[in-house]
Amino acid sequence: MLDILIYGGAILDGSGNPAYGAAIGITGDRISIHRGDVSLLEAGRKIDATGYVVSPGFVDLHSHAGLTILGSPHHEPKVRQGVTTELVGIDGISHAPFKTQEDLERYIWLDSGLNGYPPMPPDWLTVEGLLSKYEESVAINMAYILGNSPVRIWGVGWGAEKASASQTENMKAVIRESMEEGAWGISTGLDYPPGAYASTKELIELSRESARLGGFYHTHTRASLKEKGRMAPWLEAIEIGKEAEIPVHLTHYRQGYQGDGSHLDYLGLVDNARDHGMDVTFDCYTYPYSGTTITIGLPHWAKDGGPERLMAALRDPDDRAKMKKEISGD
Repeated sequence: MLDILIYGGAILDGSGNPAYGAAIGITGDRISIHRGDVSLLEAGRKIDATGYVVSPGFVDLHSHAGLTILGSPHHEPKVRQGVTTELVGIDGISHAPFKTQEDLERYIWLDSGLNGYPPMPPDWLTVEGLLSKYEESVAINMAYILGNSPVRIWGVGWGAEKASASQTENMKAVIRESMEEGAWGISTGLDYPPGAYASTKELIELSRESARLGGFYHTHTRASLKEKGRMAPWLEAIEIGKEAEIPVHLTHYRQGYQGDGSHLDYLGLVDNARDHGMDVTFDCYTYPYSGTTITIGLPHWAKDGGPERLMAALRDPDDRAKMKKEISGD
């Protein structure tokens, strides 16, 4: 006897094929497809899905719930939308690894306007330690990608200085260890310091190390490059992928507003890269607004040194006047 029988719905299985009519049986952790008359099948529970679509759970490739889910493990806002797997650590913002508890808590503080707080104090430092917090305790599957901000904090520090050769090797070692502990690749958020301080060359080096272990490059691109052209931030991502020989995922990839070029420009960039043998994918949202921390509008120099430097800049009259002049109207 089946545990559950879902019948009457239109099945979309994620393969790209058209929907088809069938019933789905569930027994333990196995599913089965049943065609034709299923009225005689016995099941502990039967669900009439007539008029509905039945599909596998959705995968959210851009989730900021890595901390807040620890305090709200049922994760109902996503579960009720059909999301069963989330990728966290995106935008260069992941919460492991760190050398010290102090660095971890400072980073949570700096980033709290975007990712919130976990139950405090946090009690992990490694990727393995953070992933163990999710294991058999949250309602969905969690995939983790390593943000380049904690990588840079580990290897270089909180400042904007260029990474030395030895610091780059140290960061590459952190990537190797983190991926061995379960990270899927490396992410960047090149509008969020300290990860934003990384040069294109640095990101190629780190991505090459990730690629060696089968990872991919997931990127919130560098908006400041738009001064060089509308597509320049995305072209930097393609350059990193090409030079590092790593798959590239462009996150929240879209026109910034109606009239900001054509959608064909954006599709064309991806199609051209794929035509040249690269593995390039993207996600986007279908509305004109976005959500982030308010500090994204403040210049990078005001964050050069970590959250304490930012707080000092906000208190200093001269720094405040300088920031006011430099804040973008975009």
